[in-house]
Amino acid sequence: MAATATEVIVIGAGISGLCAAKLLVDNGIDVLVLEARDRVGGRTHTIQDASVGGYVDAGGSYVGRTQDRLLRVAEELGVESYSVDGNARIAFLQNGKVYPFEGSFPSFYNPITWMDVNHVKREINSIGKKIPAATPWDCPNAEKLDNTTLQKWIDDTTWTKTGRNLVKTLCRLIVTSEPTEVSLLFFAWYVKQCNGFLRTTSTKYGGQERKFIGGSQRISLGLMDKIGKDRVIFDNPVYSIDQSGDVAVIKTLGEKTYEAKHVILAMSPALIQKVHFNPPLPPLKNQLAARCPIGSVIKCMIYYKTQFWRNRGFCGSSWSIDPDLPVEWSLDDTKPDGTAPALVTFITANKARKFCQLTENERRDKLCRYYAKVFGTDEAMHPINYLEKNWMAETYSAGCYTTVFQPGTICQYGRELRRIVGCIHFAGTETAIKWSGYMDGAVESGERAAREVLHAMGKLSEDEIWQEEPPSEDFPAVPFTQSFLEMNAPSVDGLVRFVTNTTILTAVVAGGVWLYKHAKF
Repeated sequence: MAATATEVIVIGAGISGLCAAKLLVDNGIDVLVLEARDRVGGRTHTIQDASVGGYVDAGGSYVGRTQDRLLRVAEELGVESYSVDGNARIAFLQNGKVYPFEGSFPSFYNPITWMDVNHVKREINSIGKKIPAATPWDCPNAEKLDNTTLQKWIDDTTWTKTGRNLVKTLCRLIVTSEPTEVSLLFFAWYVKQCNGFLRTTSTKYGGQERKFIGGSQRISLGLMDKIGKDRVIFDNPVYSIDQSGDVAVIKTLGEKTYEAKHVILAMSPALIQKVHFNPPLPPLKNQLAARCPIGSVIKCMIYYKTQFWRNRGFCGSSWSIDPDLPVEWSLDDTKPDGTAPALVTFITANKARKFCQLTENERRDKLCRYYAKVFGTDEAMHPINYLEKNWMAETYSAGCYTTVFQPGTICQYGRELRRIVGCIHFAGTETAIKWSGYMDGAVESGERAAREVLHAMGKLSEDEIWQEEPPSEDFPAVPFTQSFLEMNAPSVDGLVRFVTNTTILTAVVAGGVWLYKHAKF
């Protein structure tokens, strides 16, 4: 069968690949997008279902302040967003007891616990400030940070059970992995890219502030319309890329062959292992792909007759740091017009892996019992619908939300992340330097890869490959304010050393006074 020839082949019809294709098409380049699935969207997937209010996001769905590239693309496509409800009380569950709070982070009445948690947040942000977003391997003490697991750092830094459990919970929520599986360098870098701890974890003014009306897959569908539906070819998993000749020859499991002068791989590093390369990828590039798993997550949506949590003064958001409970975080997932009341949660890391061993009904019932406990009502035990998406079971995702860098990986292999190999360019949200792992990072990476191709074609200078994004005018960044005490309070360790040193000094002074009084001169 004769090969189909084009200027550029983009592999992957998620947001990253489609943004790359659109930028190239806008510059008059002939492009084809090859997609393994039967849909666009990648790790975003909007299910159309009348029983859940018409649609539900089973994959990536949130957009927030400072995610300016995604906000710009949504505006260009006419995709509107709405605020996620986060203006009432949030439930914090610890040791089986519920502590309601308002704001961005739980409050702790025990001063030792408060100092411990405050120090952890401050220290992660402090480490992140020293990490270059584009080259984390160049930060001071990079190898030490990269060879240290987040778990080891937690053990060495925290003094309280609450502090330890909270940081472990945040790790699972943010990167869907256990703290034993990620390096301190990776975690601090990831949080830094998302503009700090509070921006990463918050609903109001944070990364989970808004959702798209009609679902996040509308972004990919709109991009496909812009570039032309005939340019996107579904059910065509690529298994071979041969660039030993004058052009790259791409073969798919659909028994189709394509030729192109340039190729953009818009997929996670782990999925690159599904492709055979001739000549082989450089050794370190190949090793990078083998050492970058994707996190583990099951997204679960439960539907009810009413927003009973609102009737009890809660916004639907909850946090739990109890190790034995399946849920660590929930949000209101009701439609913006108030229809289809729902709660959504993400079962992550080891908890997700254990959840796989249960039946769907058992998973639903465990979640209902959690909601009954955290919101204090038996109404939670009577859902009218339940939907879930196990991203670990997705052949062409292998997990979610994003790639996880295990200890030692960034310093040894990180330089290979965006390195061009022949005519192959690498996109995917993992290659972003801002909001990596999010839809915004997917936009950045796709457009950066497209500009690399344009540079290779002589249409852009090298200085134009990386471009800053103007801040959104509609959703400007709102800074998270910290009190004087939050910025200057000592750590528990610092307090202990201060008290110890003060006690010693007091004893020395007291001894000196006694000697002065009783000495015979």
